[in-house]
Amino acid sequence: MDRTARPQPDEITLRPIGRVVSPRGELTDDQWGEVPAVIRLDGAAYGEESLAGLADFSHLEVVFHFDRVPEDAIETGARHPRGNPDWPLVGIFAQRGKDRPNRLGVSRCPLVKVDGLDLHVLGLDAVDATPVLDIKPYLDEFGPRGPRRQPQWATELMARYY
Repeated sequence: MDRTARPQPDEITLRPIGRVVSPRGELTDDQWGEVPAVIRLDGAAYGEESLAGLADFSHLEVVFHFDRVPEDAIETGARHPRGNPDWPLVGIFAQRGKDRPNRLGVSRCPLVKVDGLDLHVLGLDAVDATPVLDIKPYLDEFGPRGPRRQPQWATELMARYY
């Protein structure tokens, strides 16, 4: 494929489709599993019909913006995950930290219920007022195929996350 045939944009503009309503307002890393939250869609842009059929799914994939991470905190190289020197130095794209170049978060969480333009979820690891960029139903067929692997440090890091 000739990638020079079509000019690529230097910037992409995204508008939030809604915001997170959560009891958690601090940027902390662990104990998200039982945290209830609501994804409140922008009622000026979306009607309830945009959520038709979503309640038939058990889980959502939510794309959100780590808007509280200052641009000067963005990492582009390698670091020890969570600053832990016991874990290896790994590139920012080999971890899921919030200080990433585009500050995008992706989370899978159980959908508890749909109430108007409010999506009630559990374990969404986004703090109160976080801008939500997209919501997708989780389908089993989009899960990983074949054997999976991850390094031991990642398993240790996630031990108390949910």
